[in-house]
Amino acid sequence: MRATLMYGAGDVRVENVPDPELQSPTDAVVRVTASCICGSDLWPYAQMPTAPQGRRMGHEFLGVVEDVGSEVSGFKRGDVVVAPFVWADNTCDFCRAGLQTSCRHGGQWGLDDVDGGQGEAVRVPQAQGTLVKLPVAEDSTLLPALLTLSDVYCTGHHGVVTSRVGPGKSVTVIGDGAVGLGAVLAAKRLGAEQIILMGRHQARTDLGREFGATDVVAERGDEGIERVRELTGGDGTHAVVEAVGAEQSMHTALGVVRDGGAISRLGVAQYTDVPLGMDTIMRDITVTGGVAPARAYIEDLLPDVLDGTVEPGRVFDHTIGVDEVPDGYRAMADRRALKVLIRP
Repeated sequence: MRATLMYGAGDVRVENVPDPELQSPTDAVVRVTASCICGSDLWPYAQMPTAPQGRRMGHEFLGVVEDVGSEVSGFKRGDVVVAPFVWADNTCDFCRAGLQTSCRHGGQWGLDDVDGGQGEAVRVPQAQGTLVKLPVAEDSTLLPALLTLSDVYCTGHHGVVTSRVGPGKSVTVIGDGAVGLGAVLAAKRLGAEQIILMGRHQARTDLGREFGATDVVAERGDEGIERVRELTGGDGTHAVVEAVGAEQSMHTALGVVRDGGAISRLGVAQYTDVPLGMDTIMRDITVTGGVAPARAYIEDLLPDVLDGTVEPGRVFDHTIGVDEVPDGYRAMADRRALKVLIRP
């Protein structure tokens, strides 16, 4: 089959690899019908050291079950399924607590001889705990929206849940990428009264307004902080979702959060130091968030996607085939595409 491998910064190739086969009775094999390139993939694309062995890429996919192991129940050949961006047994103590990202028997796509999602098929470990069956046909027009349940919509939802967004609350979303836009959509769904989106790409912020943003702030740094303060009567917002991962965006988050508020860190952090000194102690600021346990949220978010109440699939603005994946990476890195959908 064809699959995507990254050999270093800027070096993405699509190559022939062995077709996946069952290796364990808890495995399934899924033929991929839709996958995508994630904004987090752009970090290794920009800075990954050159390696002689390519790294299998892709952690967001949905598809059709082709085969299941003897210990997998509830799934059969032909079922349409979505996979969250980590695999997990969904039965260990961490999973039962809603933290499938810390599963004692789980792992990540593309590592340790596990396929990546940016290919034609995937061997799914711990398939019964990982996969979620979708009540749609494999050619459904809802597939792009359902694919966002693999990561970006669930991740945006995680940001607003952990930052305590709810009816009557205000929230600032820093970053107009797919995760940030997912957070806007999730904040609107949870009843936020004021949703400020900080971003500089008009096509994206226009979509953010359609998703529910009440205000857009294009300024950065101190100017951006001042603008958010102006929009909130000087107080800042109850919640902040930091969906970039840069040090500057974290400084901005601390500058725009209201006293007693919460900041949820969603962006893949490219920094190690956070200025959480005495000033934040005196302001009673909560810093929370982290990697989203998407598997814990899929069933909750699925009905609104199925009935069209929310349309997170609109974040996909570019569609390619598997062999065009290197072009898709370039398009996202050059900001010519928001999020690239891959249709094998």
